[in-house]
Amino acid sequence: MSEWVAVCADENEEPVEIPTESDGSLLLTSVTAQFPGATGLKYRNPETNTLRGVRLQGETMFPPTEEGWGLYTYICVRVVSPKKDESRLKRKTDSDVDMYSKNIKVDSEDEDPDKTHDLIILGLPWKTSEDDIREYFEPFGEILMIQLKKRPGSGESKGFGFIRFADKDAEKKVLLQRHMIDGRWCDTKIPESQDRKDAPGKDKSSCKIFVGRITENLTKEDLKDHFEAFGQVTDVYIPSPFRHFAFVQFSESKVAQSLLGKEHIIKGVTVKIGEASRKGKEGGGREFDNRG
Repeated sequence: MSEWVAVCADENEEPVEIPTESDGSLLLTSVTAQFPGATGLKYRNPETNTLRGVRLQGETMFPPTEEGWGLYTYICVRVVSPKKDESRLKRKTDSDVDMYSKNIKVDSEDEDPDKTHDLIILGLPWKTSEDDIREYFEPFGEILMIQLKKRPGSGESKGFGFIRFADKDAEKKVLLQRHMIDGRWCDTKIPESQDRKDAPGKDKSSCKIFVGRITENLTKEDLKDHFEAFGQVTDVYIPSPFRHFAFVQFSESKVAQSLLGKEHIIKGVTVKIGEASRKGKEGGGREFDNRG
């Protein structure tokens, strides 16, 4: 019996479901029919947050587990053209610190270059406490502030938090690497919401998020209850027939933007949050906006 496999061109894009063969394998030609130029598939292992490749023999790809393809969203592997490689190399500077410093948003010429930011820590294990965070980051330098975000009422961790260092060099060191905290890889960065909040030309699409990898057991109410912990939810849409993804719309753009690229666990299901595609003009966003 064949099954449907969710495949996307990029990790944060809306997936397309592709049927397998009767033996459970997936033909590369079936993938390239939807994604021209694809040479294989990969997926993110939720336990280690690292990418894994799918075994390919000839033109046939085989499921990664004995249970089949599972509820993963698979990402197309493509050959990087030489021109893209050259442009990437040209952008490289003498050091990663230089590269990082050129990407810092400067609000004014008078801004103190030694001023540190409130960094967001993404992907924290649910068991991690503020004391655990402090113990891990103290070797980098003096810490001015740590805040672990928790759910109202229950006090459970939301899986992310904020930290500020006293020294700019300590901040740079932290931003230039990933961090293994309580057995899980975590990322630190300057919150995107700070960079986006004054951006011109915002529309309703900036208030929406794409929620991938959902299962049929998750309802609209489940999604609304989960995401209302972050901000007011104005709409939840799950396509029918079911397609393993949903859209959630918030009243404020900054809430939606702050969630992009994260993984959340909802009733035991690990979901991936991406940007709601603006493909509605081409038909890709019609499920959310034109439900009829």
